[in-house]
Amino acid sequence: RARLMVWFLVCAAMLWGIGHWTGTPVRARWLMIALLYVAALMALLLLPAGNPVQSMLGGTVQEWMVLGGLAAVVYAYSRVLALVRARVVAKEPVVAETADAQGFAPGELPRYARHIMLREIGGPGQKKLKQARVLVVGAGGLGSPACMYLAAAGVGTIGVIDDDVVEETNLQRQIAHADARIGMAKVFSAEKAMRALNPFVTVRPYHRRLDEEIAADLVVEYDLVLDGVDNFDTRYLVNRACVAAGVPLVSAALTQWEGQISVFDPARGAPCYQCIFPEAPAPELVPSCAEAGVLGPLPGVMGSMMAAEAVKVIACAGESLRGRLMIFDALYAETRVIAIKPRPDCPVCGA
Repeated sequence: RARLMVWFLVCAAMLWGIGHWTGTPVRARWLMIALLYVAALMALLLLPAGNPVQSMLGGTVQEWMVLGGLAAVVYAYSRVLALVRARVVAKEPVVAETADAQGFAPGELPRYARHIMLREIGGPGQKKLKQARVLVVGAGGLGSPACMYLAAAGVGTIGVIDDDVVEETNLQRQIAHADARIGMAKVFSAEKAMRALNPFVTVRPYHRRLDEEIAADLVVEYDLVLDGVDNFDTRYLVNRACVAAGVPLVSAALTQWEGQISVFDPARGAPCYQCIFPEAPAPELVPSCAEAGVLGPLPGVMGSMMAAEAVKVIACAGESLRGRLMIFDALYAETRVIAIKPRPDCPVCGA
């Protein structure tokens, strides 16, 4: 019985070797081996019992048919794998053609392929991201992850404004910064991180505090603003500038274990920030992170949500948080969404 496998495998190996040496295509080599198998099977079926050829082959017809069946199963499995791979590879040129048609550099395709495959974004949505200009106010706990994900998503121009420098206490949560950049201005540290992540984006760092003198002129240069600051005066200033320019504002805030986020956009029927928070609370009611502490991953969660809302707003995908305020409680793993409405007597956006 052992001769069955030994004889056939030796002959098959010789045919494969000769085919390889002569440059015969792989499919032709498999065909020769298949013909060899058919010849052996026919010999067993047609030659009279006791024929020397049958004795040389060894085994019964049933055993040879089992061998052929196993080979057929292996071949069918390999063909299915090849077809699956071909379908996957076939999708990539489509993505490539879509990306090229939208004006992307060849090196950008691997970065955005997963976005382009999403029905809600696709090539047109990714083109909108590439053409978008987003201003991030604050490069700290919220601004850090937001900047990184905006850059990773392929937002074409990202402005970031902050007058602070990187400190050791920032590194527990502000992921755009690194130990080697302690003492560096946060906007330049964030710029370095974003450029390292995606060299195809344009980063505009503004190492200064946002104030009345520049707020209106700066905001009007952008299509969307992300507010990740830690004080109410700047929040109200950003809100006024966005309302005046008709620019949507993605705003988030956090303290200890809890964060909140919304998209304020009066130009499209949503309330502005001051509609919901008419006055700044007393300082003792909203202590800073330095005073009250904050869970390290929480700014990452909320900053990532800011970037997600930015992508949706720019690409016109899904339903944003316009008119809704999301509250995330990390301590108890709870999320609540509250409907919010414009306030007619709002001094910023009211009639």
